[in-house]
Amino acid sequence: MGPRLVFTTFDDIRGRCETAPVRLADSEPGYDDGALVPHHDWTPLTPDEAERHQADDSTPDSVRIELVRRPLPDFDPDDVAGRLATATRLDPLNGRWPTELLGCTASPGNRVTTTEDSATRRRIGLHVDNFDRLPYARRHQGRRRLCLNLGPGPRYLLVGDRDVQHICRAIHAGTDLDRHYPHTDDVRRYVAQGHPLHCLRIRLEPGDGYIAPTELLPHDGSTAGIDQPSVAAFWLGLPADAS
Repeated sequence: MGPRLVFTTFDDIRGRCETAPVRLADSEPGYDDGALVPHHDWTPLTPDEAERHQADDSTPDSVRIELVRRPLPDFDPDDVAGRLATATRLDPLNGRWPTELLGCTASPGNRVTTTEDSATRRRIGLHVDNFDRLPYARRHQGRRRLCLNLGPGPRYLLVGDRDVQHICRAIHAGTDLDRHYPHTDDVRRYVAQGHPLHCLRIRLEPGDGYIAPTELLPHDGSTAGIDQPSVAAFWLGLPADAS
């Protein structure tokens, strides 16, 4: 299964979503060798593609991508530090989501992808999170993550069109997957072996956000083509068995 977006009609996401193939970075400044990055030839999402990625009544909550919006405080347009400080006090969705901040990051403009390895300061490209450390068979049960764009500039969510369970089945055929713990390396190997992978790019204006299964879907942020920086704040959902 790939991404499943929650929307009512195509008009809800028309002009907001694009798609492009993914490639492996090769000795590119600022990137891990083998990092997955999108090509630059973005095309608008078609109605047929949107229908293929639309969540329906049978889609479990744990694998849905929801686009959300929250009114923001009146920030000074250039006050990035103020946005970072406000994130620690923000109730992201007025009681609908945990209020314990997972983290936040200030991304400069014009970055094809934004996530860095804190040890190397190199960008890692599309990746899967591992907060819950779930094995292959239970990977779809991981907690979703909420991200809000606090501005001042827009930014994008990048999300792969194949989930990591599909990817593991393709590259680990004939092995005992029940003992396997999916990793970003699996996604890189999948593309290196010639399997096709595309990603969606979803525009997030300041105050826009997403709730997404980041343990299941390859993903990253992006500020490509956007001159302004932006602050992204992240919260992790409650475990499925939490009261």
